[in-house]
Amino acid sequence: MWIVPEAKIADLITAEASFAAVEAVFAAMARGDAYNFPVIREAIGHGDALYGFKSGFDRAGLNLGLKSGGYWPGNANKGLTNHQSTVFLFDADTGQCRAVVGGNLLTALRTAAASSVSIKHLARQDARVLGMIGAGHQSAFQMRAAAQQRNFDKVIGWNYHPEMLSRLADTAGELGLPFEAVDLDRLGAEADVIISITSSFDPILKASQVTPGTHIACMGTDTKGKQEVEAELVAKASVFTDEVAQSVSIGECQHAVAAGLIAEGAINELGAVINGTHPGRGSQDEITLFDGTGVGLQDLAVAAAVVDLAIARGIAVEVDF
Repeated sequence: MWIVPEAKIADLITAEASFAAVEAVFAAMARGDAYNFPVIREAIGHGDALYGFKSGFDRAGLNLGLKSGGYWPGNANKGLTNHQSTVFLFDADTGQCRAVVGGNLLTALRTAAASSVSIKHLARQDARVLGMIGAGHQSAFQMRAAAQQRNFDKVIGWNYHPEMLSRLADTAGELGLPFEAVDLDRLGAEADVIISITSSFDPILKASQVTPGTHIACMGTDTKGKQEVEAELVAKASVFTDEVAQSVSIGECQHAVAAGLIAEGAINELGAVINGTHPGRGSQDEITLFDGTGVGLQDLAVAAAVVDLAIARGIAVEVDF
């Protein structure tokens, strides 16, 4: 069995490689070549933590396994990231554990890659203003990945805690883009692409605040009860997701479906757009929304790529198990 420690991940996989892995997985899911198993995601009643498992099998890539981990909101005070996870890969032919891989950076990279894939395939080509809702650890990864897909002129942002907006300003500066902190009315009115990456359980962005032609990537809702945008905004948009089953159960669409504002059949797989079996954006004025729930197959794809690179470079640790 191979072990790839968390500390080694940054030297092994790039944002570009993560994007390619996630785009390929979405396409495989839409073709029926890969599928996710039901998600377990629960509050454990300790430290306000959310813990769970995401798993699946990709027949094309023979990636079988799971990611175990969750969200510990008090970790920032301990010098740790709030999201903690580990990926376990198994041999699809024998069932033996093939590898254990640190999952923290991989989670950030694959989550950013997912929103970036949605921007590539759904956002207007002339999108110039990027709006960011949330300024936590993953927001920097989201902004960098988004900037690879469109020629943005500036970044605007909002966060519950304004003192954290320096992370967005610093990241925009790295990208050579001006940054401005704005209220939600301005963000909705000016942004051509909006990424929400929060842990909110209450809607932040309203339908009345979003202008025609906007693409929204909702990346924070991955648990029953979480919500980043009004259900009415979901109903107003053409909705795409990584996996429909997760979208209606733990994703942003759970609230709109429960309220009867949209039907499950109205939610489209982003992989179908990648494969060319769905046209994607229908007009310049259409509001598109990507419900990024985070599927286990994303984690397996990037983790498998890391293991292959780690073995080739002599970085992976082999142990008897």
